[in-house]
Amino acid sequence: MKHDSTPVGLLWISPWIVGFLLFTVIPVSMGLWYGFTDYTLLEKPIPVGLANYARMLQDDVLLTVLWNTALFAGASIVIGSILSIALAVLLSKPARFQSFWRAAVFAPSVLPVVAVAVIFKLGYDADTGMVNSAINTTVGWAGLQGPNWFGSRFWAMSALVLMSLWAVGPAVVIYLAGLRDVPRQLYEAAAIDGFGRWNRFVHITLPMISPVILFNVIIGIINAMQVFAIPVIMTGGGPDRATYFYSMYIYDQAFSYGDMGYASALGVVQFTIILVLTLLILLIGRRYVYYRGA
Repeated sequence: MKHDSTPVGLLWISPWIVGFLLFTVIPVSMGLWYGFTDYTLLEKPIPVGLANYARMLQDDVLLTVLWNTALFAGASIVIGSILSIALAVLLSKPARFQSFWRAAVFAPSVLPVVAVAVIFKLGYDADTGMVNSAINTTVGWAGLQGPNWFGSRFWAMSALVLMSLWAVGPAVVIYLAGLRDVPRQLYEAAAIDGFGRWNRFVHITLPMISPVILFNVIIGIINAMQVFAIPVIMTGGGPDRATYFYSMYIYDQAFSYGDMGYASALGVVQFTIILVLTLLILLIGRRYVYYRGA
């Protein structure tokens, strides 16, 4: 008689099942329900149908936070991808103290986000920050001075994008793993055919690690669309809401204004946007991503 191992397997994964139900399924279900209600946290939710979603059509602040979030996501993902691929290629080459350099690139990503944001806020200070001090020291002779990072819409967003590059370590590690999987024979054949380094990188390296690029871009979209702690600490959403992002708006609606119903509806829209973008990237990837053996 065959022994059924299903109950034993379910028992082993029961902690995950319980956690998934308590911290994912139930909160998401409650958020969906609250999105159709008028809920102030202090009183019972009152069903209002699609009123919260209709309200979004006249919400000018919502358009602002959507634009800011899209701008930050696009800039940080593009620049972060280029930087992480470049670092991965450099770190894949044999060099002295290679393990140290790899650890140095990854180490910043394990530091607490709040602590790093506070350090960068101090570093970007227009008068006493290290960033402007370095700029003034190196190019001050040419009449160039460090900008007022948090006093300008452009420079405030630029400061946040540059700060996001601090945590490219995990992406670099994943790219390193992808680079190790590229067959050496392809490089050797390309070298025999007269391909230079740049052509080998464009025509061999990038296509072969395209599944890794796809994965990192999707993770980057998910993270960037939910950015919260960094702008809250560094800029507070200013100046003039130039760095006021979607997750900050949800938080303010829920806990500053006590409108949990509208905040829940905003959260549902945020989830939908991330889902649609992810599916869109996957569809594009079916045409441009190369899978060996597929």
